[in-house]
Amino acid sequence: MTEVFIPVLDFAEIPEGQSRRCQLEGKDVALFHVEGCIYATQDECTHGRASLADGYLIGDEVECPLHQGMFNVRTGAVTAAPCTQALRTYAVAVRDGVIHLAAEPATAN
Repeated sequence: MTEVFIPVLDFAEIPEGQSRRCQLEGKDVALFHVEGCIYATQDECTHGRASLADGYLIGDEVECPLHQGMFNVRTGAVTAAPCTQALRTYAVAVRDGVIHLAAEPATAN
């Protein structure tokens, strides 16, 4: 089975060290630009109703703006309390300057 990738945003719209929210088939997804690569996770924190795209990107970790829990944006793993549940992540491909995301998450909560 071939994985379906959907274009979501131009690569140039996310400066290094920044994040953006996008829509993927009706779901909010957070995109993170870390060391020249784009990583994608669910946008909503697993601990509280907060947008991770509005959080603070520190290296390859994002800090939730609500309760300061942290996640690794590369893997979705929890890196700081009070969060305990990992994020869903999405496979990313950049083609011709456009970010494409896999239609289905690579990992699930």
